[in-house]
Amino acid sequence: MEVKQTVLVVDDLVPNVKLLAETLKQNYNILEATSGAEALDIVKTKLPDIILLDVMMPEMDGYAVCTALKSDPATNHIPIIFITAMSDSENEAKGLEAGAVDYITKPFNISLVRARVNNHLVLKQYRDNLETMSMNDGLTGIANRRCFDVILEREWMRMLRNGRPISLIMIDIDFFKMFNDEYGHPAGDECLKNVAKALREELKRPSDILARYGGEEFACILSDTSLEGAHMLANAFSRAVLQLKIPNKQSTVNECVTLSMGVGTIVPGANNSISKLIKGADDLLYEAKRNGRNIIKFSNIF
Repeated sequence: MEVKQTVLVVDDLVPNVKLLAETLKQNYNILEATSGAEALDIVKTKLPDIILLDVMMPEMDGYAVCTALKSDPATNHIPIIFITAMSDSENEAKGLEAGAVDYITKPFNISLVRARVNNHLVLKQYRDNLETMSMNDGLTGIANRRCFDVILEREWMRMLRNGRPISLIMIDIDFFKMFNDEYGHPAGDECLKNVAKALREELKRPSDILARYGGEEFACILSDTSLEGAHMLANAFSRAVLQLKIPNKQSTVNECVTLSMGVGTIVPGANNSISKLIKGADDLLYEAKRNGRNIIKFSNIF
């Protein structure tokens, strides 16, 4: 069964909201807001696929709402169609500069509303499909480094707003280059795929993101997660990979493939940064490898 896409309708005049909702509800899930502030609150918990946004609203007009949405990495991809009674080119240009993709003028032409919403949702789906293809690692099927960077920035901003911690696990397959020399690159690829699958199966929340960071290195982003919680997951990762029982004659710590991990936790703030979190977790990983491998090093980062 195909999942309906979601349209957020924002207008301070309730009759306009109801008319548009009635027009679109057969084909889409509808969210409704009667102010800019309410719209911004809604998108924090429910991301729509497209937004129909009235230009002229009291307190916070459509331009201000659009600018706020486009400045947030979590919402800047959502197409916005402005609703307006003004059809002059100057206002259209202002809206397009703010980040809107189209205009619908009042009074509404129902057929035109449906066509424009459908066209932009088809384009968004196409872009989303291309984005998915470009964000996944071709070998393991998990997120790639580009996807990692995008999601870490998005989750960092979300935790910054909420004043909550974010944890990062940096993961390295022990003696992997020697594994490749011993068993060959096809076996190395199979090892990477099996390890990625085992790690992914340990994740419990949709917000937990596992990525291939490069070569034999993986990274796991854990939003709203304490150091204790991240350390527990790292231990689960270690057990899951050991249970694969992938032989590695070149290992000096175990007869099977093992992991070294660095686990860092930070609360985003004015004195912290994404690069500080990555460096902290990476330094802990290096310490784990320097201390003999098959080890987890963990610390809060200040």
